[in-house]
Amino acid sequence: MAKSEKKSKKIKKKLLHKYRLVILNEDTFEERLSLNLNRLNVFVIGTLSAIFLIAFTTLLIAFTPLKEYIPGYSSTSLKKKAIALSFKTDSLQRVIDFNEKYFASIKQVLQGQVSVADFDKDSIIQAVKQEVSEVDLSPIKEDSLLREKVDKEDKYSLFETATAKTNFVLFPPVNGTISESYDVKNKHYAVDIVVEENTPIKATADGTVIFAEWTAQTGYVILIEHSSGLISVYKHNASLTKSQGDLVKAGEVIATAGNTGELTTGPHLHFELWSDGYPVNPTNFIDFK
Repeated sequence: MAKSEKKSKKIKKKLLHKYRLVILNEDTFEERLSLNLNRLNVFVIGTLSAIFLIAFTTLLIAFTPLKEYIPGYSSTSLKKKAIALSFKTDSLQRVIDFNEKYFASIKQVLQGQVSVADFDKDSIIQAVKQEVSEVDLSPIKEDSLLREKVDKEDKYSLFETATAKTNFVLFPPVNGTISESYDVKNKHYAVDIVVEENTPIKATADGTVIFAEWTAQTGYVILIEHSSGLISVYKHNASLTKSQGDLVKAGEVIATAGNTGELTTGPHLHFELWSDGYPVNPTNFIDFK
């Protein structure tokens, strides 16, 4: 027991025995650096340094492109190309299979290897007649009562007949003199109304603003979509009071007349009407005087 204690004390003494590490200038023997060390400090420092070096090297290889230079690792770009090529190969294989089936069917047709199915036309017609005859199409009492009730309601109903196409009226956007009329031959699908500058421009009917922006040729332009597939267009305005998506009522001010755009010839309103994608002569429905 005493021997083991002495031995452990001896080992402990060796580990904790201090040494002095001195770095001297070889020519002048001047002391440049001195460190007090023992075996335990050297062992701990060496172990920690080795662990840190191993961890740093592992992280550097795992999370940087340096791993691509190690044999056995593939580059990221190479993996992406391989995945893209696998998808493309699969798509091409499907196309090839489809073309092979198509060519095989054409080959059978050209070689006359087409199977003909024989149908008994008379039997099919007779089967259809039997199915129709088995259905009882005579009206039941409840159906007759319902039909009579609906007929009476439709007979005295004014909503469908009186308001179907008579509740849509167009109002003049402005009142003035028409300087240029609607002319299909010259592709002038509008009427130009001469008005004073800053005259209020009004909506010709209820609708929704689908376009309200500045254009180089026609200045400030506003388009309104109405019911029944009708669209009204107002061009060369001085300013706009409505924006895209706004709901407007008939007669509501939407802009002020002006002389904007490259194609203008003076203060006026360029007014167009389009029905289901086709131009319409506005003077057929609106009196601008």
